[in-house]
Amino acid sequence: MIGCYFDRFHAQWSEDQVTWFEALIEEDDVDIMAWALGTQEVPEEYRGVMMDAMRRLDYVDIPR
Repeated sequence: MIGCYFDRFHAQWSEDQVTWFEALIEEDDVDIMAWALGTQEVPEEYRGVMMDAMRRLDYVDIPR
């Protein structure tokens, strides 16, 4: 989910948004997934439009 989210949307991101994502992916995948799924509270530094978009995502095309 995380990599496909990047692949699908990064072309439209600003430099600050790419920096946000680069910081996010340093976190444990299970934590990122829990934040995106809403099963754990999102830390302050990751709250905002980028996480909101990740949380609204219902489908990401996975290239095969």
